[in-house]
Amino acid sequence: MDGRPVLVCTEYEDATADLVIAELNRRRVPVLRFDPGRDFPALGTLAARIGAGGTSRTGWYGRLMVGERTADLSAVRALYHRRPSPYPTGGGEQTVRFAAQENRRGLGGVLGALPGCLYLSHPQAIARAEYKPAQLSAALRAGLMVPATLVTNDPMEAKEFCAEQPSIYKPLHAGAYEVEGEPAGIWAAPVEVGEIDGAVNHSAHLFQAQVPKVADVRAVVVGGRVFSARITAPPGVVDWRAEYQNLTYEPVACPDGMRGALVRFLAAFGLNFGAFDFAVTADGGWWFLECNPNGQWAWLEDAAGLPITHAIADLLENGASEHE
Repeated sequence: MDGRPVLVCTEYEDATADLVIAELNRRRVPVLRFDPGRDFPALGTLAARIGAGGTSRTGWYGRLMVGERTADLSAVRALYHRRPSPYPTGGGEQTVRFAAQENRRGLGGVLGALPGCLYLSHPQAIARAEYKPAQLSAALRAGLMVPATLVTNDPMEAKEFCAEQPSIYKPLHAGAYEVEGEPAGIWAAPVEVGEIDGAVNHSAHLFQAQVPKVADVRAVVVGGRVFSARITAPPGVVDWRAEYQNLTYEPVACPDGMRGALVRFLAAFGLNFGAFDFAVTADGGWWFLECNPNGQWAWLEDAAGLPITHAIADLLENGASEHE
């Protein structure tokens, strides 16, 4: 593969990654797309070297072959970590589990330590930033407004918190969930004191003061560039994600001082991308709710006319970041 390539690690069906790859192709930037969890080792070959051996190189070098395409590991300009499949563990088969862990730490370890490579974003940084308690702490330090929040498995603490102000419950992790065999989402929802019972002590729960919002904002940050859209849901809707077909969007400017706070938040985790959610009050205040370090954005680009694809392609093509 001629030139410095961009590696795109994602699952086979990823329309969002397709947009970025198409733009990179238009710019004639070489791209190697693959799904480590599915393509390695069946379709992929890794030969990575480091250390003494007659070379003056100071980092990993060698090659990654996927099908008929080859990337020079020492020349990768950027790695776009989208949504790759997990390495298959084969259920209870010990040898398959062992191989999966070796692949994750071998191939994944090399890809996470490439010299001179921009990560959008680094897999380990994404993993660290997926913890909501860490997000809320980082948001406060960055200067963002954060609603009163309680994480507990104590029903009495939960009752006391929810008696103090109108409150919502939301999950700490948006994992796969099914209702009667059908995929379902667990959305943020109001919670009353009388609804809280002993089941709370079965796991950690996140309760949060309900912000008296008039709208929501999704702010997508790419490097140091911020793209914001105001999202208006039907009256009474707490979590706009539950009403995708009944939303309206419009681009909005990021308030003065907010851009710096968002960039500081990302820098705290070593991220180059973040999809932030804010509740907007009548006085124009933006209250931080959460940040998805690898969130979706393609639908928002189309709905609000935000040039996010070009911004991501710019970052990957240039291979440089404000956070390096």
